[in-house]
Amino acid sequence: MGLTATPSAADLSQCVHCGLCLQNCPTYLLTGYEAESPRGRIHLIQALNEGRVEANAAYRQHLELCLVCRNCESVCPSGVHFGRIMEAGRAQLYERASLSWRERLFRRVAFQEVLPYPMRLRALFGALLVYQRSGLRRLVQASRLLPGPLRDAESLLPDLPAPFLPRWEVYPAEGKLRYRVGLFTGCVMPLVYAPVHAATLRVLRHNGCEVHIPRQQVCCGALNVHAGEQEGARAMARQNLPAFLDRGLDAIVVNSAGCGATMKEYAELLDSSAAAEFGRLTVDVTEFLASIELQPFRRPVHRTVTLQESCHLVHAQQIKEAPRTLLSSIPGLKLRDMAHPDLCCGSAGLYMLTERGMSTQILDDKMRDISRTGALTIVTANPGCMMQLERGVRRAGLTAEVKHVVELVDEAYRPA
Repeated sequence: MGLTATPSAADLSQCVHCGLCLQNCPTYLLTGYEAESPRGRIHLIQALNEGRVEANAAYRQHLELCLVCRNCESVCPSGVHFGRIMEAGRAQLYERASLSWRERLFRRVAFQEVLPYPMRLRALFGALLVYQRSGLRRLVQASRLLPGPLRDAESLLPDLPAPFLPRWEVYPAEGKLRYRVGLFTGCVMPLVYAPVHAATLRVLRHNGCEVHIPRQQVCCGALNVHAGEQEGARAMARQNLPAFLDRGLDAIVVNSAGCGATMKEYAELLDSSAAAEFGRLTVDVTEFLASIELQPFRRPVHRTVTLQESCHLVHAQQIKEAPRTLLSSIPGLKLRDMAHPDLCCGSAGLYMLTERGMSTQILDDKMRDISRTGALTIVTANPGCMMQLERGVRRAGLTAEVKHVVELVDEAYRPA
């Protein structure tokens, strides 16, 4: 079934409006409004399909305020595919809604002119790296010359490392060859969180993996899908399929939960056997490492950590135990759970920019949960979550640091 701009009647009819999703929906918990709940949004989308409401400003606000965290899917007794409904619902909305020229320009530049082109992204982040390291950033922040939206975007950007630029397409396994895997690098991850890719590569090779990093790969299309830009997502998916398939891979490893969720659902975008095979091969790095016999760790990692369960790992991919299994296997590491590790941190891709107010409220609640654990390291499995949590650490004045799960695994493999 290919993704269309009209939510299917079969998907919509699955919701029996029982309300079990309400207490697991971040926007409903904050507002108490039925229209900001999963069943409320499904009702609105169904009403638009039947011509009972219009795609006006109020309708648009209710759909855009959804994080698409898919927490509701984890608790739904009817198995409602809420993520699929929302993605098609937003595509339908943007076909009908009246967008300003600024919104149309932003969507065109972001989703059609930048994300699909790795060299353009690299040039953009290269300029940002110069901006940060030249001292210009401090000058701009002190002057407050940037308009509000740009100032918000700039404040989210962490200190950029040198980008992850692999020398080769194929890296040999260390020791005996056990697996042949592909490493999906994505669009933003190699530029903003390059150390996570470097750690992933080291851990995979140390555990007997021959690692393929195809140069033809591009953005996974997740941001496009969430924003209702389906054609752009399909085009990127079509580029990624031949980049990884026919290499004899045992798995396509991805360390971004949002990317992995979309890649596993490529068959819904393209409706082809190749897309289905790509989805079958795709595994999150925590999922892969927890499924194999790991080489013995070399040193203890004396850290007290708390785990923020990335929404698109725990809810979209239904992977809850793998990160915990890895963390519990690391000697010296202590895991202290927060009250609600599976509730969204408010990142949700571009949501932390487009819905700044709601995103910040959700983040502040999350940071209160985190601070009560006393943990000095916050671990997660998605770059958007890392960026949002780093912002939360700054806002809350905490001394904690944010790490990807695989970075702690890599730390335990360092020479004693």
